[in-house]
Amino acid sequence: MNIKKVLKWGAIAAVALFVLIQLVPYGRNHTNPPVQSEPNWDSPETRALAETACFDCHSNETDWSRWYESVAPASWLVQHDVDEGRQRLNFSEWDQGGQPHDMGDLWEVLQRGQMPPSQYLLLHSEAKLTPAEIEQLIAGFKATVGN
Repeated sequence: MNIKKVLKWGAIAAVALFVLIQLVPYGRNHTNPPVQSEPNWDSPETRALAETACFDCHSNETDWSRWYESVAPASWLVQHDVDEGRQRLNFSEWDQGGQPHDMGDLWEVLQRGQMPPSQYLLLHSEAKLTPAEIEQLIAGFKATVGN
């Protein structure tokens, strides 16, 4: 079998697989539950920083308008990240168990540069906070939790 024939059938198989995975229903639930309760933010600036860097995965205010969020397998990854993010911390369900178990984790992941995650920042450069903004957000979180 010649190489051109193998490449042709490989390309056909890849396209067919791509089309087939679009039929998998996971990753298409692009709804946002209603906002139940938010933290008693210490300032509008803290909320704005959290909205910029955190709300897509950690609130019921996810922006589902991006094209790749409807195309598998990217849609699967996005849905998984939003589901997991809301489970760990949900600013929109603060009084209904949306708070993290260990509040120290909230600022530690920010200080270590683990949040927002690097794979998110690749496509969402607006969510990358400066070191000063990170310190401001951490201080705001600490003040908010104290409220």
